[in-house]
Amino acid sequence: MIKTLSPGEIARLCDVHQRTVSRWIASGKLKGHQLPGRGDYRVVESDFIAFAKDHGIPARFDESTEPTILVIDDEAPVRRALRRVLSQANYKVVEAENSFIAGAMLERSKPALITLDLMMPGIRSEQVFDFLRSQADVANVPVVVISAAPEAALEEARRNGATAVIAKPFNNDDLLACISGLIKSR
Repeated sequence: MIKTLSPGEIARLCDVHQRTVSRWIASGKLKGHQLPGRGDYRVVESDFIAFAKDHGIPARFDESTEPTILVIDDEAPVRRALRRVLSQANYKVVEAENSFIAGAMLERSKPALITLDLMMPGIRSEQVFDFLRSQADVANVPVVVISAAPEAALEEARRNGATAVIAKPFNNDDLLACISGLIKSR
């Protein structure tokens, strides 16, 4: 899948104003394209990386060091919210809306951390943790349960192997502090 970036995302990465990025694209300095209809710009991530390197722009991310977080949640709005919060904190985010896709994403993404919603169709927490712990590549990857499940289910998740538990609705700062601490301790 080709990842694209908006001028706003590029502006945050370069610590410049969004209009500056739009001008780079409009002038042809930064390879980009306009979306049909509204005319918003998008830039392929690899084109942005090449542009930043060619122009000596100290972009605030390095594709080789950006930790990947696998977000497993069946609710698209929750996945989008987590992606937004985690991406702004310079994490690479991959998403899975069910256990089948999550299994495939584990192999491809090599996550530094996994977030997991307990209240998903067809998922029982003990099965998920048994599977994760049986896979050599991810056996030691921290799993943060983010769920609106009752307290008893959250306690069961802790017993089954959750590294941390965060109840929905969650506070973004608390979430980031938890994730940052777990990734740094690895």
